Amino acid sequence: MTRGRGIRRSAALAVALGLGPLSGSLVAGPAGAEEKEGPSVRWGTCPEDVAAEAAPVVLECGTVPVPKDYANPDGGRIELMISRLASTDPDKRRGTLMLNPGGPGGSGLSQPAFLANRGIPSEVLDTFDVIGMDTRGIGRSAPVACGFTPEGPYFANIPPYAVDDAAVTARAKVVKKVAEQCAERDKDGVLPHLTTANTARDLDRIRAALGEERTSFLGYSYGTALGAAYASMFPERSDRIVLDSNIGDTHLDRDGMRRFALGVEQTFPDFARWAAARHDSYGLGRTPAEVRRTYFTLAERLDEKPVDGFDGGMLRQITFSFLFKEVQYSKLAQLWQTMKSGGDAKDLRTLVARSGPADQGDGTADTPPSLDNQLSVFLAVTCNDVKWPTSVDTYRKGVAEDRARYPMFGAAAANILPCAFWPYARAGKPVAIDDDGPRNILLVQNLRDVPTPHLGGKLLRQKFADRSRLVSVDDSGHGVYVYGANPCALNTTTRYLVDGKMPKMDALCPAG
Repeated sequence: MTRGRGIRRSAALAVALGLGPLSGSLVAGPAGAEEKEGPSVRWGTCPEDVAAEAAPVVLECGTVPVPKDYANPDGGRIELMISRLASTDPDKRRGTLMLNPGGPGGSGLSQPAFLANRGIPSEVLDTFDVIGMDTRGIGRSAPVACGFTPEGPYFANIPPYAVDDAAVTARAKVVKKVAEQCAERDKDGVLPHLTTANTARDLDRIRAALGEERTSFLGYSYGTALGAAYASMFPERSDRIVLDSNIGDTHLDRDGMRRFALGVEQTFPDFARWAAARHDSYGLGRTPAEVRRTYFTLAERLDEKPVDGFDGGMLRQITFSFLFKEVQYSKLAQLWQTMKSGGDAKDLRTLVARSGPADQGDGTADTPPSLDNQLSVFLAVTCNDVKWPTSVDTYRKGVAEDRARYPMFGAAAANILPCAFWPYARAGKPVAIDDDGPRNILLVQNLRDVPTPHLGGKLLRQKFADRSRLVSVDDSGHGVYVYGANPCALNTTTRYLVDGKMPKMDALCPAG
């Protein structure tokens, strides 16, 4: 492996991000399809790697069969693997709390233990059997793979920064081949059935298999889209729903992707203030404005002269990913410092490898599915859920607009995706938000969040109307409940999950 490829491999692990966030119809399937009760789950020992991730918590695992295609429920089945951290207090147990870590493409089998080990209140663990899972296409649930590698041209869910129109045109040729590659490798025909709607139907099959009349749900990032879809498709089977770090709808579309650039602009000042206060240590600027200028200086220098494969686009993507949590700021500052001082490729490769963000607050545990699997699921769900523009000119125009509007990251977030050439095009529409149902949806959102800016929470609040309440948190980072340190947000969310006490009005949790 060349030194450039080594940097590429390490950086790929740092920026393979999803929300993050399908051929069956995205509207309801055949009459009665969702009503059919599934078999009960036979619980047993979890796979060895899942058990190792969960330790010292011990989880049980089992499988639930679901139709591959809900439009043809007799046309074949796939097996979904789920996990359980069971309540040990029968007097307090209310039911099940299903989890989703985000993505789409994040494995959730070890997530119940991940939250328990991170300190989720024991009252929540008493109230619910906490259910994790690999949703369809992920990990041990009929996994899909397009054949992506860190050395290949497609190694991250976020498009590379396009320095000019020609870069968009060049990227269009790459992503067209990526879309074709996914179709060629889909030998089992699972890829077109990876949709948020089908995954929501899967949740209802799991609910039935667990013998529950209703289920509660806690979803992070893209998991908010899945939770919003479930609460809309099955409002009377939804119990207590918490959607944390919202993308703004039941799907990730081009507008949602472009909001990543808004998130960077809103969150970067927190890092800039942090770095400016530590200028004597890192030398990145004595004021936030100087730190911002350092960002552009480094990126433009690497645009003109990459360091053994590490270019300005890579710097921008790694900065994007390391803004997810303040705990990553020192690693990002160290990386910038090495670049600023003219560090060589070996130094950069070592830093990137050492700084891979194992926990970015999107609910994933430390050992995700393969990079190939993550990227493939992200593409399938994102491209299948909603129709994307097909004209390269549309993306060139968007990149030019967002390069000016959001100079730090706009020309990346607006760049073209394989969705423009996705072969599984359908006339179906994404799941529509249903505001006619129980008032049971608590939205939790940081004011500053890179992939899911606060606007996503406000959008979903408007769409769910009186079914929901929005708790805004004066904090920075991706992930609020348990992942953040705000006591007001923790207490409000725990009170709702345990006692069902929804805030009477939208609320703002002050910094603290």
